[in-house]
Amino acid sequence: MQETPSARPVPKLGPKVRALRRQEGLSQVQMAERLAISPSYLNLIEANKRPLTANLLIQLAHVFKVDLKAFAPQEDVRLADDLMEAFGDPLFDDLDVPAAEVRELAQSCPALARAVFFLYQSNREGRRQKEALSDKLSDGQGYPSLPTLLPSEAAGDFIQRAMNYFPSLEDAAEELRARASLDTDTLYAGLLEEFRGFGVKVKIHRAAEAPGILRRYDPEARTLSLSELLPLRSRAFQLAHQWSLLALRADLDRLVQDPLLADGTARSMARVALANYFAGAVMMPYAPFLKAVRASRYDIELLSWRFQVSFEQVCHRLTTLRRPGGEGVPFHFLRIDIAGNISKSFSGSGIRFARYSGCCPRWNIHASFLTPGLIRTQISQMPDGVKYFCIARTLQKDHGSYRGQHAIQALGLGCEIGYARDLIYSDGLLLDQAPVPIGVACRLCERTDCEQRAFPPLHQGIQVQEEVRRSSFFAHLGGDGTTN
Repeated sequence: MQETPSARPVPKLGPKVRALRRQEGLSQVQMAERLAISPSYLNLIEANKRPLTANLLIQLAHVFKVDLKAFAPQEDVRLADDLMEAFGDPLFDDLDVPAAEVRELAQSCPALARAVFFLYQSNREGRRQKEALSDKLSDGQGYPSLPTLLPSEAAGDFIQRAMNYFPSLEDAAEELRARASLDTDTLYAGLLEEFRGFGVKVKIHRAAEAPGILRRYDPEARTLSLSELLPLRSRAFQLAHQWSLLALRADLDRLVQDPLLADGTARSMARVALANYFAGAVMMPYAPFLKAVRASRYDIELLSWRFQVSFEQVCHRLTTLRRPGGEGVPFHFLRIDIAGNISKSFSGSGIRFARYSGCCPRWNIHASFLTPGLIRTQISQMPDGVKYFCIARTLQKDHGSYRGQHAIQALGLGCEIGYARDLIYSDGLLLDQAPVPIGVACRLCERTDCEQRAFPPLHQGIQVQEEVRRSSFFAHLGGDGTTN
């Protein structure tokens, strides 16, 4: 019997209603009259003793001209998670900040919560610059000042807030395929014709001519150069990427005019991500791809052959299937290197990734390095009780030479356990087996019996017992924080 997706707590929107009422300068009686409900019922909603129904939410948006996104719970959850990670800094070890109060702050006073997080980021940056100055004074070296929020983090937040779905780019990709009569087998040749229409010459350069350069566009010479190290599928992807930069400049510029993207570097990184999104949509058009996904039950390897793309490109595309009425399984996506550094992440499943550190060592993405090229499965459970079904596999870039470096990375893709039977990788597995207990990262994980714990949990004091030796220094912490 297929499980239903794990139940999550109903979002508490009462504080948002109260904040809106105060912003409008209304009493509960006045607001209740405008919403055609009783003042007592409004009081219960603001106190989170009654849910904010869908009909009443629509009424609020209509009467007070409010964007429904203002009531989206995902923003509160992400903000609360960011705050919890901030309070996980050793700077706050002597404080006792309950998680419930942090989440309440994010829900009831989101502007204040963002201000607190901004102050933490500023403090963190101040410490970075202090270390850089000390380093410069000691040996003459140093590092340039870093922004409070790294451009890569800002671009990631931008993609996450949009849930990695951009309808205008989907429409543009479908329009291009229809107008140029593109199909999978003739995609590269068709895109070459598109560039001839632009008056742009496409050439293939030798690896020695431009070491490390896979694609380069010269606007003065109207020349696009692709490396000979790129296989045909990657050449088509790069052509589609560059086409969007040339033909969709106005749309891309509009999309990156977002408050999250505060500087030019962040906007450039977001623009690159959007061009990659468009290229994926051209190579894997939404409706045919979704149909193939469902028919193959998310067989990533089969899909990569059918659409002539890489394993990673299929995984990326799976996270973008959010079209209303035609949604795919909501996945989370993670890519790490062999040192555990996260180079790319997105959460459509609701699972959380640490902003300032790696991920839990119990995630199967780490174990995938032990079996290169093979898909590993895992049934896991986060401390909040939500269970996930995840797959992981190593990746090796398919461009390079004998003397070149062949970097190996690992990719993880997962969903809530209730969707597992939609995936071919769950065949033969007992989904009701005991899940692997995992967390976000050691400082943010509440599990005190983990033998792979590298740091004590947030606000867990430690009293060292010199006479006792356990299997792991921070495992099996007692209620008073005592350990070996």
